[in-house]
Amino acid sequence: MNYLTTWYEFQEAIADYFRAIGFDAETNKTVLGVRTSHAIDIYVQNKFIGQHLTWIIEAKKWKTCVPKEKVLALRTIADDVGADKAFIISEKGFQTGAFEAASNTNISLMTFAELRQITKEFVEDDILKLYEERIELIRRRYLSHSKNIRRQYGLTLELGNSDFSVGFVIITAQDAIKRAQAREYPISLNTVLQEQYGEQIATNFQQLINWMNLNFNMIDEKILDAEVIMQKDGNFKPTIPKESAYNRFYKTAQD
Repeated sequence: MNYLTTWYEFQEAIADYFRAIGFDAETNKTVLGVRTSHAIDIYVQNKFIGQHLTWIIEAKKWKTCVPKEKVLALRTIADDVGADKAFIISEKGFQTGAFEAASNTNISLMTFAELRQITKEFVEDDILKLYEERIELIRRRYLSHSKNIRRQYGLTLELGNSDFSVGFVIITAQDAIKRAQAREYPISLNTVLQEQYGEQIATNFQQLINWMNLNFNMIDEKILDAEVIMQKDGNFKPTIPKESAYNRFYKTAQD
């Protein structure tokens, strides 16, 4: 990026890149943390399925490699402001100690060219984590009702019936997320049920997201409809499920 002759141009080019991929990006922003306020070179945010992703970036257009101390300082800032990820973008590179300080943290060290190359994977991984959180919420709501109640109100399979099961859909989604995180496309989305929604194969990330949105919305609707009838019948008695119920959930979609 030699044409970026000044630090200001370097910083603004990085911010413009994030804007181009759908983030809100501000430069030279003061952010209030838990303990104090911090001056952030580039502050980027995105909102997906109701959750905010926040990344902070330091732009280092230096003639020398970035040392360990700068990484340690950024780790403190990222923790204080609650950033999901933090980056140091260096034109020159990094000292060995800097990479050691960033190991096993949410800090990434790279050049601008490297940022462009891998940002897509970072975004996808963060989005998949949000879907994992959504699955957890659905599972808690689903298991708050007893097995007999779930069967009685059509949320799981009766013997000889393969129309629909919340459990089968969730387990299919969990497996699909693991495969997406490993970039193992195409991914089968076949729930082996007669009642299916969306395509049964995802050949890319967007197709997987479309399938999960469609199926999770359908699950929400089916659980809500069932709960309305439960209340009318006087059978709406959700409880916090025991840990053993969570463990069994992973072993069988019938539970």
